[in-house]
Amino acid sequence: MKRRDFLKSVSGLAAGAALPAMPQVISSAYADARSETLLIVSEGGPNNLDIHGVGTNVPGYEVSWNCYDRLISHEMKSGPGGVPYYDRDKFKGELAEEFRIDDMSVTFKLKKNAKFHDGAPVTAKDVKWSLDRAVSVGGFPTFQMSAGSLTKPEQFVVIDDHTVRVDFLKKDKLTVPDLAVIVPCIVNSELVKKNASEKDPWGLEFTKQQTAGSGAYKVTKWTAGTEVIMERNEDWVGGPLPKIKRVIWRMVPQAGNRRALLERGDADISYELPNKDFQEMKANGKLNVVSLPFSNGIQYIGMNVTKPPFDNPKVRQAVAYALPYQKIMDAVMFGLANPMFGAPKDKATEVAWPQPHKYNTDMDKAKALLAEAGYANGFETTISFDLNFAGVNEPLCVLVQESLAQIGIKTTINKVPGANWRTELNKKEMPLFTNVFSGWLDYPEYFFYWCYHGNNSVFNTMSYKSAEMDRLIDGARTAAAAGDKSTYDADVKGFVDLAFTDIPRIPLYQPFVNVAMQKNISGYQYWFHRRLDYRALAKG
Repeated sequence: MKRRDFLKSVSGLAAGAALPAMPQVISSAYADARSETLLIVSEGGPNNLDIHGVGTNVPGYEVSWNCYDRLISHEMKSGPGGVPYYDRDKFKGELAEEFRIDDMSVTFKLKKNAKFHDGAPVTAKDVKWSLDRAVSVGGFPTFQMSAGSLTKPEQFVVIDDHTVRVDFLKKDKLTVPDLAVIVPCIVNSELVKKNASEKDPWGLEFTKQQTAGSGAYKVTKWTAGTEVIMERNEDWVGGPLPKIKRVIWRMVPQAGNRRALLERGDADISYELPNKDFQEMKANGKLNVVSLPFSNGIQYIGMNVTKPPFDNPKVRQAVAYALPYQKIMDAVMFGLANPMFGAPKDKATEVAWPQPHKYNTDMDKAKALLAEAGYANGFETTISFDLNFAGVNEPLCVLVQESLAQIGIKTTINKVPGANWRTELNKKEMPLFTNVFSGWLDYPEYFFYWCYHGNNSVFNTMSYKSAEMDRLIDGARTAAAAGDKSTYDADVKGFVDLAFTDIPRIPLYQPFVNVAMQKNISGYQYWFHRRLDYRALAKG
């Protein structure tokens, strides 16, 4: 569809007309309850409604966050620019009415009036089954649970119908925070078990297509790649009943169309627009635009260190000197990012993450290192990116391609559909790629556990293994749990230095979350997962 025709087709939305492919709920929603309906437009959508599913993508996190409850969540605080921001260190009950943290366990008392979307009561058995599922399904969810030393079903103990205890395997300051992330969501176990099978004992095929939670919203319609419709759960007890009754989330691939829908007032919220658009929309002042740095996050260039030529550290260092860092900041990010490159040579390593490395664009150094590595004439390779975030990834990869060509590295750009990206990362076969990782728990050792540890999680996208790196990461976690600050500081500095010496991935910048919304939208909150929390949003 041409842009002009597309805009013509949506021009009547506010008055009740529908997009051609939209179900009737759109027109009735806009005509009858515009103030209670939120229309979101984004580039990509979920490929799975279950955070425990195989290869669930980042948009899938947004569904899970809003449609499932966890035992606990975070309190809010005032963040940059006064934007409400999750408090890393303060927790509150969600399904739990109260909780008590003891020396080697935490006990949760469940809200007795909590119900799943089908009306079944939420019980301690559901909690145990859900946590058992999270530590048992494998892949991302199980690794996420292990990040907080939650690895065995025996750790989850039913005391009575409304009381559950989580036993600690060891002292780990990440255990309680890890119970507040998206993965340990509570699932309607009886409903899912009815739809499970011998080959699929956790019912993943069933929950891929529909939600089975107790959260503030439930999915009433999902057309993959097109739209998700969610309705408010009127019986939700995890917090105050949301002001927004219905959420319609539309996938609109073209950034120009998403911007047009926003500026016409036909859409309420959008993200994943080009940074140039966000800067222009900020300047014209017709919309509210929020820009906040990713907590514990970077965009990077990764290299598969298990296969030539990127198994050679000198090749990786050559790439680090060849990247067009400032061009990327100026032409792709338009300043909406914090640079993670070019730290002064005499700058000491900090006990912090993210922090800039000391590489800068230096083609002579890059060529010399490539020659030392035995690749004086360069080589051919492929650079891959996630099409769900093409607005940033494509121009970034074009600039990298142009720069690497100057030192003899010829790259072919591989555009991976968003629905397949996580699966491709899991295979660990892409030689060169760009990706974003943002640690849900805002601690350096958490980031490094995911991205550099020899456990080789899905986010150790480089398949990097180093006994010394593992020793430093494990040492920092142990020292943090024991309150041993001097050892902790030394280990954090040690693993950052090693990451920058071995350079299996090259940090480019700390991205910003950019969200544009109509002036009558209030209640936006920044969360560690960077997705929208509909529960706090309102339309004035």
